[in-house]
Amino acid sequence: MPESRLEFRDHHRPVLAAGDYQVTVAQQVSLEPEDFSTTRRFTVAGDRFGLAPSLVRTVFPPHGSVGDHTGVLPHVVLDRATLPWERRPVADDPTTAPWLALLLFTEDERPTPQTVPLGQLGAGGRLPTAAATPERHESTDDPVTVVDVPLDLLTDLLPDHAELPLLAHVRVGDTDSGEAAVVVGTRLPPAGATCTVHLVSLEHRFRATGDGRVLLDPGPAPGGSEVHTVRLVSLTSWRFASVSADHTFAALVRDLADDGGTLRLPPTGHEAAERRLAQGFVPLRHHLRQGGRSIGWYRGPLVTGPTDGGPVAPARTGDALLRFDPGLGMFDVGYAAAWQLGRLLALSSGDVAAGLYGWRRRRDQLTKRSVDGGYPLAVTAIDDAPPAGVLDWLTGLTRLDGIPLTYLVPDERLVPVETIRFLGVDQTWVRHLVDGATSIGRLGPADERRDADAPAPVDFPTLTGALIRSDVVSGYPDLLVDGYADPEGEQPLPHWRTRRLTPDLLLCLFVGNLARLDLHQPPQARHLAVEPTPGGTFGRVLRTPGGTDRRPEPIEGLPLGPRGTVPVAAVAVAVAQASGVAAGDVGSGDLALQLTETAERVTFLRRPVGGSR
Repeated sequence: MPESRLEFRDHHRPVLAAGDYQVTVAQQVSLEPEDFSTTRRFTVAGDRFGLAPSLVRTVFPPHGSVGDHTGVLPHVVLDRATLPWERRPVADDPTTAPWLALLLFTEDERPTPQTVPLGQLGAGGRLPTAAATPERHESTDDPVTVVDVPLDLLTDLLPDHAELPLLAHVRVGDTDSGEAAVVVGTRLPPAGATCTVHLVSLEHRFRATGDGRVLLDPGPAPGGSEVHTVRLVSLTSWRFASVSADHTFAALVRDLADDGGTLRLPPTGHEAAERRLAQGFVPLRHHLRQGGRSIGWYRGPLVTGPTDGGPVAPARTGDALLRFDPGLGMFDVGYAAAWQLGRLLALSSGDVAAGLYGWRRRRDQLTKRSVDGGYPLAVTAIDDAPPAGVLDWLTGLTRLDGIPLTYLVPDERLVPVETIRFLGVDQTWVRHLVDGATSIGRLGPADERRDADAPAPVDFPTLTGALIRSDVVSGYPDLLVDGYADPEGEQPLPHWRTRRLTPDLLLCLFVGNLARLDLHQPPQARHLAVEPTPGGTFGRVLRTPGGTDRRPEPIEGLPLGPRGTVPVAAVAVAVAQASGVAAGDVGSGDLALQLTETAERVTFLRRPVGGSR
């Protein structure tokens, strides 16, 4: 596997923070009695009340995921590395405290987001004046998403001002596409709960006191309200579920290997039928052309191993591809269904159908010109290549784009819940699919001969892969799949198609013969985590910092704060003591290094007969 380097930095403050600026330029000329000067004003319009979706690179735990996240500190990765330090929680704050924070709410605590105009943001006095005053580039009509949180709940969840610098860092690494800012939450998701995380603005939400402390400024309580609620600007939010340890990534993926079955229906005991079932065929209703009804064998493009009989003869109808099994008295309708599906898909797209028909006419005209004696009229040259859009569409068919699920998996018993099925692609099926699509305008034997002599220039490589049906597919939307031609993982196979057929069903195809399959989380899945222990405490096994041989002692027995929050300041002190450095020398980058969990990877080795381990 290629090595990757990851670096953590404490912060990346912008050269100019957001705000209004004034520049004055003066010039003195000795021949004139007065100086020349001019003044210009400009604004650095940083994000304040909303974030463009493109700025949020990823979140963890993933939105909509289901897993064991009880030891995870939620985080958001922001595409602009300076973003958390472009504003300040306290005016004229000389520290590197970020103005962003993550708050995690359980289902019964979850505040209801509201959208209000910027001009009414401070209505009711629940925001300090500076936090609700529009800047020069802002309009009072700009929409702002807010959440109103009870003060006692916010007091438990919000970190102290002194902890804020430890909760944002910069991640730099080859796998992360350059610099990115990471904002980390402090609350551990409770087990068995659905959680919502809000990225909130803390701009001007803290105030300095006369005794040197910095405290939250909640604003006055709304008039007539018995509960003091605090209004916070929510810049983004997401939800996930934290369940039992059986739903960890590694546990879910490893459970897939417990069933080594193949892509076939369960045995029936009928010898003649068993031969077909072992090859992946499924009995389905078959409506005959004359109106009768029967049962036919069907097998789609996904089979137990790669199959390709080479180029197929052009057909004018799907009935020409029906095959009769005299032993069972049933038709094999697989290739006929592929041909008819290709034709229907082409006809359903007017542009593709017109492009295919036009290509056929140009090709036929070119063929007629090449006959003995030449063409009698002087005409322009003819390009016999299919239009680029049509060729791309045909290539998409070879990737199984647009193929309905029932054609790929005709019976869900082929892929039981929590299983992985290694498979190949029947390229003969795919060839008939493409032939059906290009059959528009094929009327007689002459057309068939020309189609056989000049088929569409589409590649049909050997394809193998896997079909995965599991909660890991739905619970980890950014799941990555890599294939290799050797068990050691030194010969990666090119990806041909990765398609989510249903929320919990994933199809992965590679060019070549698959020997090893790796399932892993993306680099963004690196996250900060601790190890909760009974009695409301937690610990962590620390890493040895680079450049030193002293392995730090693990930290353990640290008490959790209110509602399962992690006191990051106490963690920083414990890390410093275990590492033998001063407490002030441990910054957010050092803390990220010690608490980061790497993305997990699980490997399957494919048996020659199509099994796994």
